Amino acid sequence: MTYKLTVANIPFGGAKGGIRFNPREYSEAEVERITRKYTIALAKKRFIGPQIDVLGPDMGTNEQTMTWIKDTYTFLYGEKEINAAGCVTGKMRSQRGIQGRTESTGLGVYMTLRTLLDDNSFVSAAKLGGTGMSGKRIIVQGFGNVGYHFAHNCHKDGAKIVGIIEHNGAIYSENGFDPVHVKQYMGTMKKGQTLADYDFADVSERSKPMRVAEKECDVFAPCAADGAINGNNAGDLNCRVVIEGANGPTTFAAD
Repeated sequence: MTYKLTVANIPFGGAKGGIRFNPREYSEAEVERITRKYTIALAKKRFIGPQIDVLGPDMGTNEQTMTWIKDTYTFLYGEKEINAAGCVTGKMRSQRGIQGRTESTGLGVYMTLRTLLDDNSFVSAAKLGGTGMSGKRIIVQGFGNVGYHFAHNCHKDGAKIVGIIEHNGAIYSENGFDPVHVKQYMGTMKKGQTLADYDFADVSERSKPMRVAEKECDVFAPCAADGAINGNNAGDLNCRVVIEGANGPTTFAAD
């Protein structure tokens, strides 16, 4: 994060931190209490702040999470710091957030891929057959903010999203998927259901979702956890290009 922010000349710091728990296993009220306690612990040690280190959303967080952090920090220091609300990015627009923050990472990954696919030398080296996004077959690992917005923009640009992988299920179809429809389905899943229960898939994988990454495609986009591509599975990938949407998704052994 420090490198990325420095390159962009953004004075937000660049540390990394988190809480070791799965928010899916807790109620919203419990997640709120945990988030606020975490914020208090960081703030009291002066590890965060608009002039120290500005937090941003990552795995397991959303606009609501970041708004809780902002609210807690401003409760502690709002009377002394005029820019207290700037302690985090990614908060709700109604809470002084900015438009476009949610989709920014996925959009950036899409724009990077689009630029590469318009470069003749890159396309030739990758043996893709032709320039441009149209018709390129893409498998996405992780369908949160990053993976969804990446897939959505690629799909609008003519690519085929042939595979989608989540932590507990994956789907594949030669004809491709509409990312909007898949996301809508995920929003209506009942308890016990996973992405593998999606009806419009040629292949559904439940026990080992990463098997879908072994399907033939032009582009594989890891957009979830770090270490997704490692020494154990790198040789099984059947893609021509890897475009990284996650932080550190490729280990040294895989590289």
